Amino acid sequence: MRECMPADIAPRRTPLPSLPLKGGGGENIGGANLFSPSPLEGEGWGGGLVAARKLLLACIVALSSFGALAAAPPPTPITAELIAAATKEGKVVFYTSIEAEVAEKLGKAFTAAYPGIAVQVERTGSERIFQRVDQEYASNIHAIDAFEANDVTHLLVWKQQGWLAPFVPADVARWPATERDPDGLYAASRATLSVMGYNTKLVKPEDAPKSYADLLDAKWKGRIVKAHPGYSGNIMTATFALSRTLGWDYFKALAQQRVMQVQSANEAPKKLALGERPLMFDGNEYIPLMLKAQGAPVAVIYPTEGTPLCSGAAGVMKEAPHPNAARLFIAYFFSRAGQQFLVDNYLRSFHPDVVEPADRIPLSQIKLLTADPAEQEKAIEEIKRRYQEYFGT
Repeated sequence: MRECMPADIAPRRTPLPSLPLKGGGGENIGGANLFSPSPLEGEGWGGGLVAARKLLLACIVALSSFGALAAAPPPTPITAELIAAATKEGKVVFYTSIEAEVAEKLGKAFTAAYPGIAVQVERTGSERIFQRVDQEYASNIHAIDAFEANDVTHLLVWKQQGWLAPFVPADVARWPATERDPDGLYAASRATLSVMGYNTKLVKPEDAPKSYADLLDAKWKGRIVKAHPGYSGNIMTATFALSRTLGWDYFKALAQQRVMQVQSANEAPKKLALGERPLMFDGNEYIPLMLKAQGAPVAVIYPTEGTPLCSGAAGVMKEAPHPNAARLFIAYFFSRAGQQFLVDNYLRSFHPDVVEPADRIPLSQIKLLTADPAEQEKAIEEIKRRYQEYFGT
């Protein structure tokens, strides 16, 4: 199947514009801002884009018809040899869309477990990660070791381009089959919900909306904050799922509500907590839960129509400059300790041994809206076009 992806055609999405939105762009932890706008943006993105995307989708369809590229490698435990090799490399570069504060604490937890191995965390939205890696690899720059992204469609592209390294941490063998790549190139690192929410100082619980339909009420005009699918993988997945559930006419009507637009799914809950808007249309579930635990006046809403489920995925890059440290980091990330860390920071996990907070509604009690990655990939350009048409951003 590799021959259906010629080396001279690199399937890329339309480059992301510099969005005139509230809520900043890339964040940096311990280094230069990797995700600031690059002179490469917009160059070499024309011409073969449409043909490349069609070719990519043809490959995805072909693969789904003819099966996996190769058998997944056996699950790999953490060994003394891997630790020694990783310690010798001394560093791992981790691109992630997890909230910067949580991602930084994860890096410190890993270093505490494996002294001598530093974690360089580079955090931004999943769509920006996708664009940046594409730009770097097009320029033969291999800076990234390990990744975590909240849009699995990115990994369909990277898989077809041969950029991912086969690696199955021991714990991943216990994941549901639907949440791990059959070729062992990545697995679902977290289960993230895209939720509604409200500021409890500005909206009484009895007055809070219960559904997406409620947000179209005239009384909420100019009072809603929403994140952008062109920046956030969580919001891209949520928008795809909701466009199938609610229809595009719903979004067209929502745009008439004078919605405050921000970039990140992490940013919308923060605007809610600050009282800049009393209602939130979409945002990561774990951020308002974390803010609430810190005393912020926020509450989460699981809409009656259903709540989009966005599975983040993680793995190792084939051209990782620190391959052993990358494997050790991902193995730790998927371990019970790493996944319990995520759960303790209000994320959700597929690890069967993690202990959920007693006061959190289990997934089994939430009506979930899921998205097929291959179908979502086909719809991305339409989502961006319609979003620009309706919301002007």
